[in-house]
Amino acid sequence: MKKFSAFFLLLFSITAFSQNIDTQLDAVRKKMDAKDFVGAKLDLTKILDTNPKNRAALTLRGRTRMALNDYYGAIGDFNFALDVDSTIAEVLNYRGEAKINLGDDDGAIADLDKAIKYNSKYSEAYTNRGFAKYNIEDLQGAYFDFSKALEIGPATDDKYFNRGIVKAELGEYVSAIDDYTKAIELDKADANLYNYRGVAYYNTSNFDLAITDYNEAIRLDAKDPLKFENRALAKSAKEDLKGALEDYNKAIELNGQDAETYNLRGVLKHTLQDFDGSIADYTKAIELDSTNPTYFDNRALSKTEKEDFAGAIEDYSSSIEIYPTDAETYYQRGLVKLTMNNNYDGCLDLKRADELGSQDAKAAIKKSCK
Repeated sequence: MKKFSAFFLLLFSITAFSQNIDTQLDAVRKKMDAKDFVGAKLDLTKILDTNPKNRAALTLRGRTRMALNDYYGAIGDFNFALDVDSTIAEVLNYRGEAKINLGDDDGAIADLDKAIKYNSKYSEAYTNRGFAKYNIEDLQGAYFDFSKALEIGPATDDKYFNRGIVKAELGEYVSAIDDYTKAIELDKADANLYNYRGVAYYNTSNFDLAITDYNEAIRLDAKDPLKFENRALAKSAKEDLKGALEDYNKAIELNGQDAETYNLRGVLKHTLQDFDGSIADYTKAIELDSTNPTYFDNRALSKTEKEDFAGAIEDYSSSIEIYPTDAETYYQRGLVKLTMNNNYDGCLDLKRADELGSQDAKAAIKKSCK
């Protein structure tokens, strides 16, 4: 009887083992697709217990750890995978992404540079590097990378949105609108796309188009206070003050812990000459954030209208404690002191405002300070 050779038996054993690993990894991928990352991680750990240098298993376990927000653990797995082969662009990309999530943007860029070196058509690596560059405020670099990701393709709403954000921050609002529009064409159900395009329209003074976009954003997502706040700003620009007030009220109803919303509603109430209302809103803003000098300045203005000059001076003084180099605050406090016939201290404030560059203070000194 013929017998299988030892070599054939060994080859059969290796092939069967390889097929078994592939089957197990396919099962893991299905669990990952089903968002069962805990189960996938457990299965991968079992595989790695018997084959600790399996690059595919290490890479997949790193990805499951990323999905579970264990970025340090993920980087550990990717490190071991790269010890097996340091030229795998996919692993370098994932390690770069993990580093971004840990705030190590420079380290991420180093990894993503290598990923792109080994695979110059790796769209995801360009996108991730764009995020890292955006985080370190290299907006031109981020612009290039997001554009490259679009050039490589496929073109997606996310890619257009990413580039639109950078364009807007660079002040290229018209071009940003083009990208947001292309993103909307690919996903008409994303409220944030309309909201961001509305912001871009607002910054180009197209207030009607901004309001139209905010309307659609709110129709799709009526639980986001920021969308109501944005629409309020556009309505204010259109002098629809009643409509703006309604939107600020709704924003505060949805989130009563945002100091800036109270501040903005206070500004509107001041414009409507509801000084008691504006003071109440500024006071709430200060309760929520006592480190913002603008809130004290604004409350001082409303107190001045109410002829509460002592209260106004107290607020201006608080503002100066927070931000002692604001010429406008010294100027305004100086005017209030002059109104109270405290000419000596008022002129000292005006002189300080002048030293800080206020032209209005210079003129006031000539008029009121001998």
